[in-house]
Amino acid sequence: MLFSGDPEAGPAGTLEGTVQNAENGSLSHAHIALPEINKGIISRRDGSFVLTDIPVGDHRIVISHIGYERQEKTVTIREDDSTEIHVVLIPSYEMPQMEIVGKSPERLSRVPGSASVVTAQQLEQTQPVSNSEIFQQIPGVHAVDHEGMGLRANIGIRGLDPDRSRNVLMLEDGIPVALAPYGEPEMYYTPSIARMESIEVVKGSGSIMFGPQTIGGVINFITPDPPPEPRLNAYVSGGGSGYFTSRMKYGNTFGNSGLQMSYLRRQGEEVGPLNFQLNDINTKWKLTMGDRSVLGVKMGIYDEVSNSTYVGLSQPLYESGEHNYTVLAPDDELDIRRYSASMTLDHFFNDHVQLRTTAYAYTTRRNWSRQDFDNVPVEGRDYSHIIGNTNEEFGALYFRPTTGNRNREFEVIGLEPRLSARFHFGEFRNELDAGVRFLYERAFEQRINGSTKSPTTGNIRDDEVRTGYATSAFVQNRFYLNSSLTTTPGLRVEYYRYERDILRNKFEDMQLMATDDVFAFIPGAGLNYQLGPQSSLFAGVHRGFSPPRIKDAITATGSSEQLDAEWSWSYETGFRLQPYSFMRSEVTAYYMTFQNQIIPVSESSGGEGLTTAAGLTNGGATEHRGLEFLFNLTPFAQSQHSFSAEWTLGGTWNRACFSEDRYVTDGDQVVNIKDNDLPYAPEWTGFTQLSASHHSGVSGYLKATWTGEQFGDVLNRTEPTPDGREGMLDSFTVLDTGIRYQLPTQFDATFSIAVKNLTDERYISSRRPQGIRLGLPRMITFGLDLKI
Repeated sequence: MLFSGDPEAGPAGTLEGTVQNAENGSLSHAHIALPEINKGIISRRDGSFVLTDIPVGDHRIVISHIGYERQEKTVTIREDDSTEIHVVLIPSYEMPQMEIVGKSPERLSRVPGSASVVTAQQLEQTQPVSNSEIFQQIPGVHAVDHEGMGLRANIGIRGLDPDRSRNVLMLEDGIPVALAPYGEPEMYYTPSIARMESIEVVKGSGSIMFGPQTIGGVINFITPDPPPEPRLNAYVSGGGSGYFTSRMKYGNTFGNSGLQMSYLRRQGEEVGPLNFQLNDINTKWKLTMGDRSVLGVKMGIYDEVSNSTYVGLSQPLYESGEHNYTVLAPDDELDIRRYSASMTLDHFFNDHVQLRTTAYAYTTRRNWSRQDFDNVPVEGRDYSHIIGNTNEEFGALYFRPTTGNRNREFEVIGLEPRLSARFHFGEFRNELDAGVRFLYERAFEQRINGSTKSPTTGNIRDDEVRTGYATSAFVQNRFYLNSSLTTTPGLRVEYYRYERDILRNKFEDMQLMATDDVFAFIPGAGLNYQLGPQSSLFAGVHRGFSPPRIKDAITATGSSEQLDAEWSWSYETGFRLQPYSFMRSEVTAYYMTFQNQIIPVSESSGGEGLTTAAGLTNGGATEHRGLEFLFNLTPFAQSQHSFSAEWTLGGTWNRACFSEDRYVTDGDQVVNIKDNDLPYAPEWTGFTQLSASHHSGVSGYLKATWTGEQFGDVLNRTEPTPDGREGMLDSFTVLDTGIRYQLPTQFDATFSIAVKNLTDERYISSRRPQGIRLGLPRMITFGLDLKI
């Protein structure tokens, strides 16, 4: 039985009808919804539907089906009477691209597990300067911002280590964006939030449709599609510290072809300690090819130069308060250049069977020059500059006149056909998704020792090539056991063969090559009980999988460590409820066991960045349990009132700890850290936001984000180490606010003011990679958004 938003029994009637295509063919699986009263149903095999117990009066009805234009109608329901309608849907093929949740309002409630969608309206309202601002508003997600501008995402889901988002599958329009999705999944490049239309996050069993990483979840950035009519958008924003953002978008449809182009420019001078500039160009093109096929092409160029660094403050430097946002290593420079292209062809065999084939390729160059330094002076060593108090132990940073240039270039090519089919087996409806993927990736890496006088040249210390070949397949079927209950089992198979070709190591030329492979079956299943179009109960279980990084699995001496993949089992159960149109909530309880963890002592995670077998530590097993919640109230509708308001409250309770014996060295002692908390996994995180708007065009919001205390190391030190790299991170609260005014012009023009970190809270966001990083200080921005 469908969940009704009207608890009062009163005069009611019935709505019935049929849904057809233009050739008078019946359309089953069409969604028929009355959103204002939270009622809905799916059409039967013959296209018919019946909705009962509808309150008397006029109602807006929405009819949608994949591959067709959505229709809205107004129907009048009379007491104890049946209203009949017949709907003919017109074909309309959207931009071919992969979405993990979809655009239909009711699709979120049908995902077999926990899922979230950040809408275009939310992004426009908050005008985020960093990805972290958005991810901190998603329960179960912990975002750590090392630089304040979100140029490199550090995202952990449900207590997993957020370092470079290694345990999260990151996609843009359904296509991987990591440097090398299998062998090196770090997010040194992160899609710019300023050009996104929405963001999808899936943490449950639905993630097995993607991969390779299925442990933490899937994040999919969605970019705007070509619009049906000419549309020009110009946006400019600026603030202190030379912060500047400009974005230009133009789109149109010409007959059977659509185009969307965008250019984004961002820059800043000492935004905190960060200097950066980036240019981001993207183009989407859609071509409808006959009655049953549509082609989508996407291309992008990304170019970034910044003074990103690993260097952070020591504990005495932090406590002195004199160098909060000092540019510690002015000669450090990170250059990123990325070229990407993809082509997707959708072919509809009929109204119920679709084949989507995607081919993609991208290259990423990541050259990073970082100055060498010491936390304490070394006798006989020269230093080019010193920051801090040299009379206090660990009170200064000593920079040498030498650099380490870590130059890497990545190539990725993929091909992925996916088949979707809707069919009946007897009286039971089914929705089948199946596909395969072939992926090739190659990484070129050099470590060059240079000097500050000539930082990009010097002596090649290390030189190597890493190559991976991956083949995967998946199948997932949603069984409709009745009109409310569905079960969605699925299986993914992954095979990954990789090799490491070492050409030079520690200044010595050599020719070493080693290969290895991993093979995995990754099952999952979800259960969903539909209470209404946007209300459901759900439960799920799935196997998490993450292949070993090539640099971890094969040592610099050319020997294979015979590492197996990392594994987890994840269980969750929860509900999504929308009993009224102005009230919705989602609560999820989860439990995860993570086995066979391979923890590289990488520099980004605070280690030494060793390249031999000594660079690995056995992470053992961890256990994660928690509760995610989100409540939303919109008590006034602006269509009925001159004023509207919205209040949102969300958060996560998370307990992530080492569940088996694991021994680590602490000075001259060996300590068992079983039952210790995982680093960078706060027990409590949460946010609340109050938004309001007036029909005069004025709107605004006030948001508070709270992060609980967290440990910065596996030993769970409560007192910090002198170098600032380990110890407790205290809890902190950040307030953001903003106001927007829609100007009374003949076109859509909006002026905005936003204040990030309103109270100028001083807090430690991270002790990684090599010292204390402070959160973004108070930042005021002004923006103008024009839409023509």
